[in-house]
Amino acid sequence: MNERVADDRLAGLFEEHRGGLRAVAYRMLGSVSEADDAVQEAWLRLSRSDVSGVDNLGAWLTTVVARLCLNMLRARRTRREDPLEAQSGPAAGLTGGADPEEEAVLADSVGVALLVVLDRLSPAERLAFVLHDLFAVPFEDIAVMLERTPQAVRQLASRARRRVRGGAAPRPDAPQRRRVVEAFLAATRGGDFEALVKLLHPDVVLHADRRVVPTPEPIVVRGARRVAEGAMAATGRARFTGVALVDGVPALAMAPYGRLSVVLTFTFDGDLITGVDVVAEPDRLRALEVAVA
Repeated sequence: MNERVADDRLAGLFEEHRGGLRAVAYRMLGSVSEADDAVQEAWLRLSRSDVSGVDNLGAWLTTVVARLCLNMLRARRTRREDPLEAQSGPAAGLTGGADPEEEAVLADSVGVALLVVLDRLSPAERLAFVLHDLFAVPFEDIAVMLERTPQAVRQLASRARRRVRGGAAPRPDAPQRRRVVEAFLAATRGGDFEALVKLLHPDVVLHADRRVVPTPEPIVVRGARRVAEGAMAATGRARFTGVALVDGVPALAMAPYGRLSVVLTFTFDGDLITGVDVVAEPDRLRALEVAVA
């Protein structure tokens, strides 16, 4: 087999695994552009390596991508990268990098709440949970990547799993509240003003902290139609928003590129929303327990 044919064959084998590798990298990093960078680097390493003795190329490539993602996550922490501090407001980061529409579609398919929780895990916890719980990679294989024992990796995944599920017990009326919150998100995404008004109590009050706009003082908006008008102005942001459990209660979390930016919590009177609290200040966001709904 000549060199050109060998290269073409290797490229073909890599393409067979590209989709799965990208799925792993996206869940590890929460960013399409960063995931694509990791996958491209994996290809470069493959093209420079002798894999003639590799029995399972998919496993070999998954290990390479996982280690690359782990290093990228650790580099974020080394630089003390905190997107919340770097943003000038909750709309920051919605453009640039990869296609925002693709980012939104992928975030929806994975789950915005899951991406938020994953972003709050340590790099090792995230790797253990993503590879084992989402892609069924054995603990023994993950242990080699992390240079830890399988039992230690099992504990990492268990801690991460508890974070994903959340510690606060859901309220008995959580399913009913979730339906209303989902309807609020659907109306906002779809630009359906009248549907949104019907979900709001006539005397609904919205509070937004100073980081949301930003403004010198917190914002207070009263009345169903005025609150709905404000929500309509955030239709673009709603693409990166999903339902989450926040302190055990159904809420909305906005997380462009997997980084928590804004949380909307609600109070209710039956099926009507009586209050909306929009949280964007980093200290307040960090104090919230976010879990998968």
